[in-house]
Amino acid sequence: MDSGEIRQKFLDFFREKGHLIVPSAPLVLKNDPTLLFTNSGMVQFKDYFLGHGTPKSARIADTQKCLRVSGKHNDLEEVGIDTYHHTMFEMLGNWSFGDYFKKEAIEWGWELLTDVYKLPKERLYATVFGGDKGDNLPPDEEALTYWKKILPEDRILYGKKKDNFWEMGDTGPCGPCSEIHIDLRSEDEIKKIPGRELVNADHPQVIEIWNLVFMEFNRKADGSLEKLPAQHVDTGMGFERLCMAIQGKTSTYDTTVFKPLMDFISAACGVTYGLAEKTDIAIRVLADHIRAVAFAIADGQLPSNTGAGYVIRRILRRAVRYGFTFLHFNEPFLYKLVPVLSHPLRDVFPELESQKDYVSKVIFEEEQAFLKTLDKGLKRFEGLATNFTNTVVPGAIAFELYDTYGFPFDLTSLIARERGLTVDEKGFQAEMEKQKARSKSDAVKEAGDWVLVGQDAATEFVGYENLQAQIRIIKYRQLKQKGKEVFQLVFDKTPFYAESGGQVGDTGYIEANGEKISIVDTKKENELIVHFTEKLPADLTQTFKAVVSAGKRRLTMNNHSVTHLLHAALRQVLGKHVEQKGSLVNDKVTRFDFSHFAAMTPEEISRVEDLVNQKIRENIPLDEKRNVPLEKAKEMGAMALFGEKYGDFVRVIIFDPHFSVELCGGTHVPATGHIGLFKIVSESSVAAGVRRIEAVTAEEAEKLVRHELQLLDQVRGLLKNPKDVVAATKAMLEERHQFEKKLERLYQEQASQLKDQLAKKVIKKNGSSLIIEKVRVPNAEVMKNIAYALRNQFDDLLLILAADVESKPQVAVMIGEKLAQTNRYHAGNLVKELAKEIDGGGGGQPFFATAGGKNLDGLDAVLAKAKQMVH
Repeated sequence: MDSGEIRQKFLDFFREKGHLIVPSAPLVLKNDPTLLFTNSGMVQFKDYFLGHGTPKSARIADTQKCLRVSGKHNDLEEVGIDTYHHTMFEMLGNWSFGDYFKKEAIEWGWELLTDVYKLPKERLYATVFGGDKGDNLPPDEEALTYWKKILPEDRILYGKKKDNFWEMGDTGPCGPCSEIHIDLRSEDEIKKIPGRELVNADHPQVIEIWNLVFMEFNRKADGSLEKLPAQHVDTGMGFERLCMAIQGKTSTYDTTVFKPLMDFISAACGVTYGLAEKTDIAIRVLADHIRAVAFAIADGQLPSNTGAGYVIRRILRRAVRYGFTFLHFNEPFLYKLVPVLSHPLRDVFPELESQKDYVSKVIFEEEQAFLKTLDKGLKRFEGLATNFTNTVVPGAIAFELYDTYGFPFDLTSLIARERGLTVDEKGFQAEMEKQKARSKSDAVKEAGDWVLVGQDAATEFVGYENLQAQIRIIKYRQLKQKGKEVFQLVFDKTPFYAESGGQVGDTGYIEANGEKISIVDTKKENELIVHFTEKLPADLTQTFKAVVSAGKRRLTMNNHSVTHLLHAALRQVLGKHVEQKGSLVNDKVTRFDFSHFAAMTPEEISRVEDLVNQKIRENIPLDEKRNVPLEKAKEMGAMALFGEKYGDFVRVIIFDPHFSVELCGGTHVPATGHIGLFKIVSESSVAAGVRRIEAVTAEEAEKLVRHELQLLDQVRGLLKNPKDVVAATKAMLEERHQFEKKLERLYQEQASQLKDQLAKKVIKKNGSSLIIEKVRVPNAEVMKNIAYALRNQFDDLLLILAADVESKPQVAVMIGEKLAQTNRYHAGNLVKELAKEIDGGGGGQPFFATAGGKNLDGLDAVLAKAKQMVH
């Protein structure tokens, strides 16, 4: 049974049990502040467990793309080293939202594994929650009762809270779980040690394949538990492990999930898998990592230096390094794996197949960039490794490899581990903080429990039509972050738009009985609209008038609507390959990221700008359609963006059905004429295959045009008001260039004369040609050229110059080749000591070093000290 058939049988089984089959959510999360990536099957259903939404069906099943390389589920260091860890994996799952519970979950799980997949019953074990005194919870006797009807008692094991009590996080829904394990060892091994002794003992062949979670409690902020109003089931089965069990393999990498990728890699590098540990590890790393990288990019997360993007870059660079070092891939290779990965998954994950060219191009450019520095970085590490006084790589070295050569910390750790070394992580982090080389993460948030004020219900958004509304507070909670206390409020209805889809959240205030409370931001946490305020109203139970900041909203709407026009214009000018890859829309600017592999020409930018302004002048009315079935919206021409999660019914924003039709939940102008004017400020690259346009509209566009015209007037005035400003400027620049060439010749002549004068002042002393002089030179480059010219003339040279360089003091020390070989003098050490006399510092090579300072009057003291030091 191949992997595709195994996946389909799971979905078909639960469809027959009355479950709605839903597509996988994106790998990359947008409205969940607690996670960077989807790391389990239940993530897309969190809102339902938290009571913030209603599921499409009480019974749901799916296969979910998951990524675990950050946070507490950090498996990256082990991926490829062993034969069962992975970065990206599929989680097969079935859910019950207040419908069936333990009996059905256990019985159906057993039926699927043994009747459908034909796994040997005698090799299966079940665990149940054994209770916990700290939480005052008894053993899960209900689950035990159902398992006893299926399994003999010696294959039912009690588990501790660590393994058999599942929690969403520090707070929230949780409950006991029942795991199903399978023993894949040989009969001889089973005779030596019974499988029950190896359950949850990290044995690679005695593994958990399915976890059945019974959510019946809510963990509060104080750590206590309370019963949920409804009981839920959340199950998760690792697809790769299931394939291993069904296909009779001892490693997930030997299954048909990975075999096409590994065969392609082996053929490309000419290395047979299974012959040598180092190349086996490398092949496994490449086969695993391409899945994580490709799916993340397809879902909208590009490699970058911060946040989720940095995680993807780390994974990609780890794969590149393994391919380079052990498989001799000296040119980009990973990108060639994308079609090998995407084609077999075209029906279950169509987002990758439809974007395979784009994903391949992004990976190619990332590989190409890293390969340029990888070899140099590895040689730098080897050169430094010989000087380590112990088995610890200093944090400063790890930081240099990161900052100069692009080595993520865990890549340096991996290279060190292969050589029996460890890395000083604290020292590395200290360097990171000091240099501010990466964005700092937000301080840890400490959230209290939600406190109900009124009846809990979903918030109605009324902000499309109204900027004011009479509202009541449903609940609130306190939040501490970066030492600051804020509050989150949830209303029964709200005119405040919550940040999403690139559009910033609304601000404003709520008011009642003369008390006005500022709303400083509005965000979505999953699907819950939360309003941020710095203090609570005196009376939370009264009715408030909620007022949105109208000016900010109006300008933000201008920028959001123009983003739609810009997207359409780019597709018309550059081609249909252009797709949105990100955006930021606020009251000052619109920033639009899109797929395109070359810088736009000035002509293309002008054409796009002209087309957008033409549509603004046409004053096209907004055609907004709500609750449109997703498939019908696509038929209308609306593009569904990959990486976005859409419901069955969507909102469609149309500005001329032949020009711009998009799925969008944001706020928009009633007609394009309200935008006024559109002006592109910049066009640049933000990542491989992704360009960024920043633009302004309305008042900001007028300010920009006015400012540029004023600058042009100033330039015209400086040039004495010529008829042709461009021609006059070119003439002036050419004249300057000719002056610079003449000046350079004068400098060269001056340097040659000064060098000859210094050569005549050589004193033969202690086996060296000694020159200690004070000079005046036009720039540091002239001084350096003089020093090297004298070194070519005297192989026993010891030159010390105290220089006035444009009224700033500098010191230079040069040692001839023959004298340098004696190691009598070290230019760097000499210059450091002499620099003290000019209140400065410097350094360089053993034979040539320079220093700058602040005290020009100290040059004579430099000469005096130099004469003392060489006696």
